[in-house]
Amino acid sequence: MIRNFIRAALVSLGFFAGPLSAESPFIVVQSTTSTQNSGLLDYILPGFEAETGIDVRVVAVGTGQAIRNAINGDGDVLLVHAKPAEEQFVADGWGVERLDVMYNDFILVGPKSDPANVKGEMDIVAALTAVSEAEAPFASRGDDSGTHKAEMRHWDASGVDPTDASGKWYRETGSGMGATLNVASGMEAYALTDRGTWQSFGNKGNLEVLVEGDPRLYNQYGVILVNPAKHPRVRAAAGQRFIEWLTGPDGQAAIASYKLDGEQLFFPNAD
Repeated sequence: MIRNFIRAALVSLGFFAGPLSAESPFIVVQSTTSTQNSGLLDYILPGFEAETGIDVRVVAVGTGQAIRNAINGDGDVLLVHAKPAEEQFVADGWGVERLDVMYNDFILVGPKSDPANVKGEMDIVAALTAVSEAEAPFASRGDDSGTHKAEMRHWDASGVDPTDASGKWYRETGSGMGATLNVASGMEAYALTDRGTWQSFGNKGNLEVLVEGDPRLYNQYGVILVNPAKHPRVRAAAGQRFIEWLTGPDGQAAIASYKLDGEQLFFPNAD
């Protein structure tokens, strides 16, 4: 019903006045490095493109940068994983509506030597506290991404401000998840990562999964159409069609079927 209301509103604004083919046959999706690095988008997008003839051009950056890009009108659809920031994006009028798409989880990886002695810990806050007390190397994205936002929430809960040790045991890469994992592998440092990127990462070295299973490590993704009332150049019809596919049976089935080494990386949960 909500989607029908959105479609009716777009019709009233003239964004469905002509056939879809009258629009440019592509959309720009502002998304995260995790959806790209994990291989998910490369896997699911050909199905949508074959069905609709709409080319999807992905800008893969951290969630914070993706949201800023969308606010600037540099995209038609936002697909990210920081729900409070997404809800604020919509509340401020930059997006039409936020919809759940899928979820996975974050994990704490680190060296097999595990100097902070956190292997098997299921409390992420306790684990980060132990890392800080041991002053063990920790590689952070430091880029306002969804992963970085999640990491900082857990540091806040621990009462530790790791940026006080910036450049010492705490290293901020200012880079995407793959690059940050490369730094962690080279330094034998701890790092918080989404499971999808970790599973597809090919330079694990001496790193392994040390902490997982804490409910606070839940990682929800959402999708939002950029508001055409704010940016008239938004390809609203094509963008809405992509959202309906992604949250519909075909898109949800495609997400569920994506696996690496037999492991499902994302779990669809659109209504």
